[in-house]
Order: sequence, then C-alpha cells, then structure tokens
Amino acid sequence: MELRRKRAYDTVAADDGFRVLVDRLWPRGVSKERAAIDLWAKETAPSAELRHEWHAAPASEWGVFADRYRAQLAGESADALQELAGLLRQHPVVTLVYAAHDPVHNHAVVLEEALRKLQDA
Repeated sequence: MELRRKRAYDTVAADDGFRVLVDRLWPRGVSKERAAIDLWAKETAPSAELRHEWHAAPASEWGVFADRYRAQLAGESADALQELAGLLRQHPVVTLVYAAHDPVHNHAVVLEEALRKLQDA
C-alpha cells in the first residue's frame, strides 16, 4: 500500500486512490462533493483537547504535540488505529486528507508514521 498526504483544499486527483479524511472536524468551506472522501476516520484524529492545545502552541512545540499524539494513538485511539490500518490494507493507494496549513507540522504526518509502522509489522 502506498500512503500519501494531501490538504483537503487541494485539487482531487485520480491517482489519490482511497481518500481518508483524518481530521476530527470537517474542513471549513469544503463540500462533500469537492472533498471526494471515501472514509472519515475521525476516531484516529487528535482529541479535541490535544487539537486545541496544538493550535494555541508555537511551532517550536511541535515535538511535544507529536509525542502526545503518538501516545494517544498507542492508548485511547489504538483500536481505531488498528481498524483503520486493516481497512487501508485493501487499497493500493491511500491519501490521508487533512485541513492544516502546514504540510510538515500536522497530525497527518504522525498518523502516517503510525500507519507505516503497522503496515511493516
């Protein structure tokens, strides 16, 4: 399985494969038709508390957020992560769709890392 990441505001492409929205909230201003989402995996997104903390934090706190999100994926969201990994194995190409502006410092990066570890296991 090939994993990719893409912003919800970017143009949908035929080679995106199976598109999974990985945010807890639907992206503002994006219609369901335009988003072309095949699965909404909000159970694997950061908790509301963690999301609020990250949005209020400076970029220098990225490592702290990423570590806390990894802990959430290993703890309270572990079952949802395992279920998502199982569903994604059925698709040759999967695009994780997120709304964050920063393509490097966002939860989809951490989620992709966790899914790759499960894929390799």
